[in-house]
Amino acid sequence: MAKLSETKRAEMRKLFEENGLSSDDVFTHKHFIIITRSGIEKIQAKKQITVRFEEIKMERDFVVIKALGHMEDSHIEVETYGEAGPENCKNTYYVMTAEKRALARVVLKLVGLYEHGVYSEDEGVQDE
Repeated sequence: MAKLSETKRAEMRKLFEENGLSSDDVFTHKHFIIITRSGIEKIQAKKQITVRFEEIKMERDFVVIKALGHMEDSHIEVETYGEAGPENCKNTYYVMTAEKRALARVVLKLVGLYEHGVYSEDEGVQDE
């Protein structure tokens, strides 16, 4: 993993602590910081993030789901997508995978972790 400056490390630590994450919810990959599924769920609950999903593409071998999310105390709404197909998914549960990816992305974007290169385990970046 790339070296983090002390400022960035402190900022990340603060974000993790204020979202109730423990060491079980975060791990490092050689290039990324990754938050587990349980960590995403903790952040969503802590920040009272509401997410609405829309089907964009539902085919046998490719699924795209749009997630629209906002935090209870914010006027900001974030829109992002989750996708799954044989090129980026080892299992064949494409709808489930696309939904998890969309949820994780919207949560991480709303709390400002995505901009720091933090990803969800559902995005498959740890396989790279």
